[in-house]
Amino acid sequence: MASNAFAGLLNSSADRHSLLDDAQGIVAGSMLAVLGVSLLSGAGLLAGGTAGLAFLAHYATGLSFGLCFFVVNLPFYYLAFRRLGAAFTIKTFAAIALTSVLSEFISGFISMAHVDPIAGALFGGLVIGAGMLALFRHRASLGGIGILALYIQDRFGWRAGFVQLGFDGVILALSFFVASPFIIACSVLGAIVLNLTIAINHRKDRYIAM
Repeated sequence: MASNAFAGLLNSSADRHSLLDDAQGIVAGSMLAVLGVSLLSGAGLLAGGTAGLAFLAHYATGLSFGLCFFVVNLPFYYLAFRRLGAAFTIKTFAAIALTSVLSEFISGFISMAHVDPIAGALFGGLVIGAGMLALFRHRASLGGIGILALYIQDRFGWRAGFVQLGFDGVILALSFFVASPFIIACSVLGAIVLNLTIAINHRKDRYIAM
C-alpha cells in the first residue's frame, strides 16, 4: 500500500503531472520569479501585475517587497477558488508564499549592486516570464492578474500574456507617481518581454500536461 502511494507521487503521463512534478515546477518557478524580481529591483525598475502593485507599495511605504506581494494577492484567492478550483488555489498560494519568503532572504545570498535598467528590463522580464511559464504549466500562478489572465484565457480563449500586458499597462501608468520617465520606459520594456515570453510559449494546444 505504501509503495503504491509512493509510486503515485512519482508517476506522471503525457497529460498529467505527478505530485513531485508539480512540487518541482512550483519551486523552480518561484525561484526564477524571485531572481527576476531581484534584477528589476537592482535596476530600480517596476513590474506589472500584482508584483507591480507590490513594487509600488514597497517604494511608497518602505515595507518589504515580500510582505507587500503576499498581502496584495490575498483578495484574488477567492476568484482562484471559485473559477479555477481548489488545486489551482492551493498551488498558487504555495507559489506566492514561497516567492514572498525567498524575496525576504535572497539579498543575503545574491547582491545586485549595479544593474543597468535596460539590461535589468530584458533579463528580469525574461526570467520572470520563464518562472511564470513553469507555474502556469503546473496549474499555478503568482496570483492576482495572473489568475485573472488565466481565467480569461480558459473562458474566452484570449492569450494570457496579452491579457496581462493590458493590465500591466494600467499598473505601470500609475508608476509615474514614484519613478522617472526613463525608469518607467524601461519597466514597460520589461513588462513587454515578460508577457511576450508567456504569450508565445504558453498555449494549451502545445502543452497538454496538467
